[in-house]
Amino acid sequence: MSAPVIEAVTTPVVAGPREGAFGNAVALACRECAHRTALGPFYACPECFGPLEIAYEFPAVTREEIEAGPRNIWRYKALLPVPADIETSPNTEPGFTRLLKAENLGRELGIESLWVKDDSTNPTNSFKDRVVACALSAARELDAKVFACPSTGNLANAVAAAGARAGIKTVVFIPSNLEHPKQVNSAIFTESLVAVDGNYDDVNKLASEIAGEEEGWAFVNVNVRPYYAEGSKTLGYEIAEQLGWRLPDQVVIPVASGSQLTKVDKAFQELIKLGLVEDKPYRIFGAQAEGCGPVATAYKAGHDAIRPVKPDTIAKSLAIGNPADGIYVLDITRRSGGAVEEVTDEEIRAGIVLLARTEGIFTETAGGTTTAVTKKLVETGQLDPTLETVIINTGHGLKTLDAVAGGVGAAATIAPTYQAFKDTGIA
Repeated sequence: MSAPVIEAVTTPVVAGPREGAFGNAVALACRECAHRTALGPFYACPECFGPLEIAYEFPAVTREEIEAGPRNIWRYKALLPVPADIETSPNTEPGFTRLLKAENLGRELGIESLWVKDDSTNPTNSFKDRVVACALSAARELDAKVFACPSTGNLANAVAAAGARAGIKTVVFIPSNLEHPKQVNSAIFTESLVAVDGNYDDVNKLASEIAGEEEGWAFVNVNVRPYYAEGSKTLGYEIAEQLGWRLPDQVVIPVASGSQLTKVDKAFQELIKLGLVEDKPYRIFGAQAEGCGPVATAYKAGHDAIRPVKPDTIAKSLAIGNPADGIYVLDITRRSGGAVEEVTDEEIRAGIVLLARTEGIFTETAGGTTTAVTKKLVETGQLDPTLETVIINTGHGLKTLDAVAGGVGAAATIAPTYQAFKDTGIA
C-alpha cells in the first residue's frame, strides 16, 4: 500500500511537551513503515512521508474504571493522548451521546436489529467536538498560540467554540460556498473566519502552507492531526460500552477524509486487545455521495489507490475529493467483509427525511448519506439484515436546511375553520 505524498510539517510550536502531557501515548508511529518519531507537532514520517498515528503503552484498564468516569469522552482518557488531569482544563466536554434503538427505521429497511449512534447532540451538534477536544489538549501541551483548521463546516464550528471556551485565539478556514448556517455557526464563536475561493482540498492546501510558515499555529487536522484523529476512537468505545460491552456485527460510517472509519476500527481492536470486549468478527461499511465518492469508486473497481475528484454534492461535510485516509478505508472495509457504497443527492435528501420521520432524528446531509447507503446496502445484498447493525449520525440537520427546504413544508394552507381542516383529508 503506497503512502500519500505529503510534506512533513515541523513547525517549532514548542521545545517539548511536559512529562505526561500525552498520557499513555509513547510515540508517533508511521502507518506505512512503522518508524517511530518523538511526540510533537508532526504528522508525516521523516523516513517515508507516510502518515503518523499515536502509539501507546496502555496500562490495565477495567470496565468499572471507565464506567466511573465522567459522562463524556474523558471517561476513556487512559486510551487517549491526553494528560491524566484533562478534566481540569476548560473544554466543551463532548461525547457519551445516545445510542438509539431504531426499531421504526429497522422495520422500514428490513433490518432486524438497528441502532443509531446520534452525535448530533454534541456541544456544536456534530461529532467533530470529539476530535477537537483531543486536538485542543495537544495544542495546549505544545504551547500553541493559535488554534486553527481548514474545514467543510462542522470542524470549523467545533474549533471556534472550543477555542472560545479555552481562551485561545482561533482562525478557521472554509470554502466560500459552504452552507450559510455552518458559516454563521463558526462566525458566532470567532471573528477570524476566513472564506477561501475553492473547494476543501484548496483550503487544506492553504492551511498546510500556513502551518509550515507560521510559528505557534496548531492546525487540528494538519500538524496536530495524529492527536486530533484519536478523538474519533471514542465513538467506537461508546458504541461497545452502550451495547453492554460488546461489538456490533455491522457498522455503517460516513466517509469524508476516512479518518472516522479507520479510528472506529482502531477502537474496536484496542478494546479487544485490552480484554474489555469479546473478540468477534465485525463488518465495517463506508458511505459516500456520488458527487464525491472517490473511495467508493476505488472499492468497486478493485483498486488500492484513490483517484482524487472535484466534489459536486449537497453533502458538503463529506466533500473531500482527495481523502487522506482513503486507502486505509479500502483496507478495513475489505478486510472486515464490508464495502464502500455511494448514493445520489436525491437519495441523500430522501435519507434525511426517512431518518426524521421514522426515528425523530433530524440529520444533516452526511447522516442522510449514511441512512441512504444503509438502505442501498440492504437492497443490494451487501449488508446482512439479520445481523445487529449500527449507523452513525454525525451532525444535526439544522446545519444543512437548504438540502431539504424545497422538498418539505406545510401539507396545506387553510382557513381557520373545522370544515376547511376536514377538506384536507388529513384527519
